Amino acid sequence: MQGASRVHGRGLRRTKAGSAAAEPTPVLDEARTRSVALQRPWRRDTNHRIDHAFSFPLAYFEKYRLSSNWEDFLVDFQHHWPTDDRSTYVSFVREGHAGQGLKRMGERSWLRVTEKWTPTAKSVFGFGVNGEVATSTHAGLPWLLYLRKHCKRPIHFWPFDGWEIPEGKSVVAEVYPALWMRRFPRDDRDGDEQAAYAATAWLQRADLNGSLGSFLKPVLTPDEREVARIEGWILGVA
Repeated sequence: MQGASRVHGRGLRRTKAGSAAAEPTPVLDEARTRSVALQRPWRRDTNHRIDHAFSFPLAYFEKYRLSSNWEDFLVDFQHHWPTDDRSTYVSFVREGHAGQGLKRMGERSWLRVTEKWTPTAKSVFGFGVNGEVATSTHAGLPWLLYLRKHCKRPIHFWPFDGWEIPEGKSVVAEVYPALWMRRFPRDDRDGDEQAAYAATAWLQRADLNGSLGSFLKPVLTPDEREVARIEGWILGVA
């Protein structure tokens, strides 16, 4: 499916530092998000990782004079790019056959701070390039709003709901699997499977060796931290 938004892995059930148990397994795609959110409540103490951007560069907010509140951004985006509607593909919106996406476009040169810190990261507006994240981001953002509104237990969306994660909360965080793809043996997995495996395996290892906390609190200047609360941050970039 074009623009499928995949959630990588069931995550790790984390009760306290150093305790984790999970086998990296891909579980969700865009078509199943609605049923999973409503019918199979997420476990507590769980971390879910999604490999598309959760927000846009600050330049986008400035161009359209948008609120810096993340949920307000999601509501505005879903209004213009309703890619959570049945059979509404990103290409349909881009071509003017659905939604009002032409009123909410960005420049390929725009990058978030976290992307500037990641040499191979692509712009969320870079459609049609090798390794693009634009299509998956535009497809997936409305589903983040759906999860935020309809999950039976409130989810902590990192870092928008805070850099500190409350005890017992399920967490959803943005990841960039390319950071870790080569760190783990590929075995017989295809590219997507390896991405899911690597992201989950890295998180498990970081939890067990005690380094996860430092990645959840990257060293940023006050100005960078303020921008990251609007643009989001890739877990693992520090």
